[in-house]
Amino acid sequence: MEERRDEAIAAVRAQVAALHSELMRYGLVVWTGGNVSGRVPGEDLFVIKPSGVDYDDLSPESMILCDLDGVVVPGSAGSERSPSSDTAAHAYVYRHMAEVGGVVHTHSTYATAWAARGEAIPCDITAMADEFGGEIPVGPFAIIGDDSIGRGIVETLAGHRSRAVLMQNHGPFTIGSDARDAVKAAVMCEDVARTMHIARQGGATIPIDPAAIDALFDRYQHVYGQQEASE
Repeated sequence: MEERRDEAIAAVRAQVAALHSELMRYGLVVWTGGNVSGRVPGEDLFVIKPSGVDYDDLSPESMILCDLDGVVVPGSAGSERSPSSDTAAHAYVYRHMAEVGGVVHTHSTYATAWAARGEAIPCDITAMADEFGGEIPVGPFAIIGDDSIGRGIVETLAGHRSRAVLMQNHGPFTIGSDARDAVKAAVMCEDVARTMHIARQGGATIPIDPAAIDALFDRYQHVYGQQEASE
């Protein structure tokens, strides 16, 4: 039992450490900003990036193991360092959204520009319908330091198909079934934010009929890609 737990923690550490390079690859972060976390399957634990550490210096061993209250697990690898300043927000999401296995925060340029205006990104392109099933909503303004941001994320996404939320004056947070899925949502959030921003420069954009959004979302989520063969 203990061995399986250790293996699960090690696997999430490796995944979360590697995924931070994807944030750099897609230009979603600068300097030491941004963070990825991943829930440890079957455990009330998650792994998150240490605060203020250069991306080039991140490793599986430097990732920090926390309980679902955001408290660092004593004696675990990396426990001598402080976890991300967004740890309380991540922990709140994990406590209140059991289906979430990964959380990502960035200050990616275009998505953050929409957040600065406090404006939801409208679902006027099929890529948004596919990935988010509608608009990307705006969450309330909240200060880093406690679980206020986490509360805003959960309250905004409750009953919403979007896996991204634009926290007002702050930036995007995304969720996923695991850490990789949440990173994908962060990449796609910035992509559609950029496209919709550019589209708006030429004038008003054309809304997609809600029934078409539903059909596109259902197809992408259940038909698109390689499906497992049934026995």
